[in-house]
Amino acid sequence: MVLPEKRTTFAYRCPHCGSGVLSAIDVFSFGSGMVKLKCTCGKSEALIETTEDHKVHLSVPCILCRSSHHFTLSSSLFFGKELFALPCPYTGINIAFLGEINLVKAELAKSELELLDLMEQSGIKSFELSEEEKQNSITDPQIREVVMFVINDLDAEGKIDCKCKKEDNGRQYDAEILDDGILVTCRKCRASRFIPTDSGLAANAFLNIDRLHLE
Repeated sequence: MVLPEKRTTFAYRCPHCGSGVLSAIDVFSFGSGMVKLKCTCGKSEALIETTEDHKVHLSVPCILCRSSHHFTLSSSLFFGKELFALPCPYTGINIAFLGEINLVKAELAKSELELLDLMEQSGIKSFELSEEEKQNSITDPQIREVVMFVINDLDAEGKIDCKCKKEDNGRQYDAEILDDGILVTCRKCRASRFIPTDSGLAANAFLNIDRLHLE
């Protein structure tokens, strides 16, 4: 019996230089249990490792949040999909792709156009922020105010979801303002979501969400 080939292509976009990082991965790539995909600029890397229960854990740099997000997929999903996208959990925008190489390349190119459009709307001229831009984005209170407005608007329209039952009308949410973002938490089930405010791209993308899901 011939076993099906377990092989896929994985890609993400570097949050520092904006380059697409792409590599083929098969079961033999996990010789040490972990695969590291590093951008040629040397400032970001994705980590992919297998677990004892035959799952694949990924740590993916996010070009929107300037930090990494973590995902856990089944081995069959990781190797078996023609195309699968991993979204930023705060904005819903896809930050990584896996699957057939040509489909992954196409989605990576499409995501670049979407990011360039977001950058233009946010007034950001390059993927790599200057030190002055970083300081301004971290301390600018207007970003927090806009994000808070969107959170309050979603709450008023009943568009915040958590672990509570849908028919529970007593749900209430707290929005805690932190140095680098806003933490929204359900008072009953304690599900939460952190929305970064130190990234103009992430904040701008958050303005377009239809619902906020707490986990």
